[in-house]
Amino acid sequence: MKYVFFDIECACVFKNVAKICAFGYVITDESFRVLAREDILINPRGKFHLTGRRGGEGLVLPYEYEDFKRYPAFPAVYSRLRAILEDKESVVLGHATLNDVNYLNLETRRYRLPSFRFEYHDTQFFYMNVERCFGKQPGLGAMAEALQVEFTPHRAVDDAYATMRVCEALVRREQTDVAGLAARYAIRAGRIGDYQIRQPVSQGLRQYLAERDEQREARAKAHEEFYRYVNKHMHRRKKGGALDGKVFCFAKDVEEEVPMSVRLVAAIFASGGRYTSHPSECNVYIARGQGGVRFQNAVSGGAAFIPLERLESALKQL
Repeated sequence: MKYVFFDIECACVFKNVAKICAFGYVITDESFRVLAREDILINPRGKFHLTGRRGGEGLVLPYEYEDFKRYPAFPAVYSRLRAILEDKESVVLGHATLNDVNYLNLETRRYRLPSFRFEYHDTQFFYMNVERCFGKQPGLGAMAEALQVEFTPHRAVDDAYATMRVCEALVRREQTDVAGLAARYAIRAGRIGDYQIRQPVSQGLRQYLAERDEQREARAKAHEEFYRYVNKHMHRRKKGGALDGKVFCFAKDVEEEVPMSVRLVAAIFASGGRYTSHPSECNVYIARGQGGVRFQNAVSGGAAFIPLERLESALKQL
């Protein structure tokens, strides 16, 4: 059995377009001895439009862009890529592999070529299962640093090589192999076929999603209870009290701590204060610490920030 690690770079990526300009791969045996490695450059037949996630300046590929015109377009290398990725004696792996598989899907559709058909694993997903960090997707650089792997970013073959080294470090740390790692964490490989893509999934991910949904439901119920109290008692507040003219807003996590939040807002109402769910409309913002979008909206609107413990202390003296 061989391992095929691959990475793809694109000249541009939009919702339904991904013009591939580089396909890098590294083939190893099961002991991670390199058998072949190559950077296949491809004429994307289009301009380069590389932007970051927010539309700003994006990554800079370590290639001379004009050189791509000298290389064949995707249809000319399609059969070769299929031979590499669909080899029955190989296990295909990548980093955030779903993205690269989607790029292949879009290019085959663009040129009206038959769909790729192979299963794949994702070293990022391996890492997330091992570290139980499903709430974030670690980048290749962060994973490489954590596992003491060095690499040069954004040359496709170098990214593929770094992905291989990360995988090697991970399975050696777990004292198993790729198949053993997948079995240990109940990971089902992703798959592409007939232009349909199936994402990798695992028992750990299912459990994380179930727990996340349960927590979201609990927070939603807490907010509902808190605002039910606020709406019911807002107009019953004391007129002319010590907090008359003060409009309070709590951080989300404070609101969610019912009955504490209800007790605090009751004391505010009893002293003539008001409450708003909109941070930009308050003049007193309550949280355990500074930071976050709600905090910024409040202070940019002129609100004073008061730590939660100070509010609790102050209300006891009213």
